[in-house]
Amino acid sequence: MPDDLVVPPGPGLPSGTTIPAEELTERFSRSSGPGGQSVNTTDSRVELLFDPAASTAFTEPQLRRILKALPPGPVSVTASEHRSQLRNRNAARDRLVAILREAVAPPPPPRRPTKPSKASQRRRVEAKKQRGQTKQLRGRVTGD
Repeated sequence: MPDDLVVPPGPGLPSGTTIPAEELTERFSRSSGPGGQSVNTTDSRVELLFDPAASTAFTEPQLRRILKALPPGPVSVTASEHRSQLRNRNAARDRLVAILREAVAPPPPPRRPTKPSKASQRRRVEAKKQRGQTKQLRGRVTGD
């Protein structure tokens, strides 16, 4: 039986949270190597499913943010880059934690427009004058 998934504290989760093992579905599969070699040379694949809509681990505001940020339905994460099932399981759990952390984090504060400084306004006016003078010179040269 899988163990609980711990999401550490951070933005949107000040005290962190623990997702009960009953809310996670893990599927393990192995594919043997070329020629049906022994278990030591097999590749493993771990698929982790979590349905945030049915979860009791998050508070109502956190759950609203998660459901708004993620597509509807269960979240599916797959890991198959390691040969060990344990390492793939840990990688899938880490990816699911990252997805949930990103979804529950509050949006960044909006950027306020900055007022241009006096120096940048002067530079802008000077550059505009330069362009105007260049256009005048081009007109004189081509007009002769």
